[in-house]
Amino acid sequence: MIRGLYTSGLGMMTNMQRMDVITNNMANADTTSFKRDHVVSHQFSELMMNRLNDPWNMPGARWFKATPIGPVAPGVFVDDVFTDWTQGSLRITNAPFDVALQGQGFFIVHLNGEELFTRDGRFTSMNGMLLTSEGGRVQGLNGDIILPDGNVTIGESGRIYVNNEYVETLHLTTFTDLHSLRKMEDNFFRTTEDSVRAAFEGRVHQGYLENSNSNIVREMVQMITLSRAFETNARILSVQDETLGRAVNDIART
Repeated sequence: MIRGLYTSGLGMMTNMQRMDVITNNMANADTTSFKRDHVVSHQFSELMMNRLNDPWNMPGARWFKATPIGPVAPGVFVDDVFTDWTQGSLRITNAPFDVALQGQGFFIVHLNGEELFTRDGRFTSMNGMLLTSEGGRVQGLNGDIILPDGNVTIGESGRIYVNNEYVETLHLTTFTDLHSLRKMEDNFFRTTEDSVRAAFEGRVHQGYLENSNSNIVREMVQMITLSRAFETNARILSVQDETLGRAVNDIART
């Protein structure tokens, strides 16, 4: 009975963690280039249960032979939270400093003394320096990108021209294993010791932005499913608690 309480409780806790992830996905359904997360749950190792007070197990028995009841799993837990790297759709803005990436890749940005990576191409120009909306310095092959006054054109390879004269090339990269990256706030990602860079093989689109790959209808359906699962676990927990109370208070008096 106690094991059943723990199993139901673990199920409720796991559903709460899943709900937090889904809520964040829904909140960022309109965030440029946002990548949704999903929860991977894992079942605790099954335990082989044996019958207690079996005659074969009593002290003085000639042979020890446990009578198995069968395997029992204590419940599930959240194993990891994975990012869905599916390409978001592109929307046209016609703004010269809006840039979208088609294919797996990232812009390299320097912010607060740290090298970060993002797919959010909502850039601005301040005193000629190309910046992200959070103030990060967008990197070119030769460092910070400084643009002279004029008409800015960005080609599909990331080459930047001002008044038809070449200025710099966007420094773009990708990674052999995208799951090695760690998501941060403001649509940035940080590398880990397992991150290995690779050449960007996609295309750059000026005047476009990448939409979030979070679909609010899909997330809402998952939220309803999780709510029902949570309520079911709560009812089972209540039934087990009531049964345990009767066993302690009623059966003990007989």
